[in-house]
Amino acid sequence: MARISKQQLIKLQAKYKTDDAIGNLFGITRQAVHQLRNKYSVGPLSDKHADRDTEIAQAYKSGIPGTKLSKKFKMSVSQVYRIIRGAAAMSGKKRKK
Repeated sequence: MARISKQQLIKLQAKYKTDDAIGNLFGITRQAVHQLRNKYSVGPLSDKHADRDTEIAQAYKSGIPGTKLSKKFKMSVSQVYRIIRGAAAMSGKKRKK
């Protein structure tokens, strides 16, 4: 396994966002990076796709169909609709506060 310290891993995660991107940098698998994160008790970035998800939700609200969004963002239609439903649920929670 690659020799990456906890501090390096935290910095790499902030810059590259995903385990896959970090793994590609060191020539290891994303699973190996995941194991390193577990070893060092470094959690995943929860908002690594926040900008993308916000863009999808806003585009859908403006009338762009989910099928078109799935092609644009290279993901399944069901994944796009999960993101849209998640965004709607989050906006509902914000309004209730």
